[in-house]
Amino acid sequence: MIRLHHVPLARSLRVLWLMEELGLESEVRYYSIRDGSLRSPEFLALSPAGRVPVLEHEGAVWFESVAIVQMLCETYPEAGLAPQPGNPARAAYLEMLSLSETVGCLLENLNLNQVFLRPPARPSATVIKLLNARLRAALAAIEVRFTADYLLPAGFSAADIMFAYCFELARYYVDLTAYPRLMAYWAQLRERPGYRRAKARDGEQDIYTQDFYPVPEG
Repeated sequence: MIRLHHVPLARSLRVLWLMEELGLESEVRYYSIRDGSLRSPEFLALSPAGRVPVLEHEGAVWFESVAIVQMLCETYPEAGLAPQPGNPARAAYLEMLSLSETVGCLLENLNLNQVFLRPPARPSATVIKLLNARLRAALAAIEVRFTADYLLPAGFSAADIMFAYCFELARYYVDLTAYPRLMAYWAQLRERPGYRRAKARDGEQDIYTQDFYPVPEG
């Protein structure tokens, strides 16, 4: 039995996408960030921090998207979606996993400041400008280095799933047309059958209430 605890458009989309690439049959249990379901005693028993993703896999319970992706790739190594120890490509693979979380943390902080804080809270325009600038700098650093179809020379891997997910959120905060190489890369990934199946199962997101959140004045 494989069950994914999932919030639409949250980091758990990474796990959903990877499972589709692996051809794994799974049940998806849906939650919302806004309705308190992540704070229920039942969910907190699975995820002490009250966060998705959580994956129940053959009697084990895994949480944190990076850890789950690593565990799935190690459990199903025949899929070839992660370089194994001793492979020269493993260092670049691990770097991309870490970079995806660096970008993810910037996006999470932009979410907190521009989506979830509401009056009487007053998000700092200075903080938002700094976060936005750091996000654009991270994307620009990859843009100038990106010269292949995928992050690793050997082809598509779980690193692509981890990193490309960030575009799903970054489009709410930055003009992604400024990064044509990355946008061509993302467009290619969105054509993958595994991605399309994952998005069909993702569910209706209730995180963002507008299509774009500009940097505030001041």
